[in-house]
Parts: sequence; structure tokens; C-alpha cells
Amino acid sequence: MDGPVVVGWLLVALGAGTGLYCLAARPAGRDEAVMGLGMAAMAVPVSVLDPAPWGPPLFAVLFGAMAVRALLMARTLGHHAHHAVGAGAMAYMAVAMVPGGHAHAHAMGGVPLLTGVLLLYFTAYVLAAGARLATVPLAAGPAAGTVLRAPELAAACRVSMALGMCAMLLTL
Repeated sequence: MDGPVVVGWLLVALGAGTGLYCLAARPAGRDEAVMGLGMAAMAVPVSVLDPAPWGPPLFAVLFGAMAVRALLMARTLGHHAHHAVGAGAMAYMAVAMVPGGHAHAHAMGGVPLLTGVLLLYFTAYVLAAGARLATVPLAAGPAAGTVLRAPELAAACRVSMALGMCAMLLTL
């Protein structure tokens, strides 16, 4: 990822933490785990680890396939639509990582339209989902082991991933 090194490392921590949580505590969170770990890998600052030439195309294919799968599932289960947008955004950012992948859009000046639309979507998602999350009452005295499986933690992970998407889109 281009941009400030400290932002890259914060995104690595956010993506890795979210991905590992989803992998360990939420069996149904496989797709979110892949997205979080992929975000962590894509956010490693370029000054530290120059991506292999096959890395961005591999990410683009992986996240493109995830987007198509989520879109197919979204036709019957509406909650997968957000995953489709997220995976599509990750594929788009992977294409932008390819040398010259974003040069044409920036040569025309300003922010590319798709980047702007995705940025607006994830900003709106963070604000709406964050507001809903802020109004959830805290459970008194959860049983041991249930804290990691609380629905609020899953929602908080989705909000943090959307916030990470905003940060990554801003660096494009």
C-alpha cells in the first residue's frame, strides 16, 4: 500500500485482528476472515515489502471470485450484498496495485468515479452500522466464552473492516 507507513501498519493490525477473530470465533465468518487477512496483506507498506508481480493479480482473482460468489448468494440472502461490495472493492484495489493499474484514471484528474462511489458506500456503512452498534445495550455479566461470540463483536468487526476499506480507498 502506498501512503503513510503508520497508516499501513495500522491497517495491517486491523485487518489481521479482524480476520483472525472471524477465523477463530465465527465459523460462519470465513469470507470476512479472508477479507480481513487479505486487507492486512494488501496494506503492508510498499517501503517494507515490495509486492511480488503476481501478488496483485492473485488478489484480484481471489476477491473477484469472492464478489461473484457473494452476488450469487445475495440473490437469495440479502445480507450477502455487503460482502459482494466489499470483495469487489478489494478486487478493484488489487487491480489498482498493478503498476499502471490506476494511472489512466488519475491522469484524467481527480478521484476516479468508482473510488468515489465505494468511498461513499463504506463511509455511509460505517456511520449507519456504527450508530446501530452504539445503541445496543451491553449485556450484564456474559457467561465465560460468550464474549468472543457476541453478535455485537461481529457487527463491530464489520464496521472496522468498512473503516479499513475507507482508509485503503483514500490511499488510491
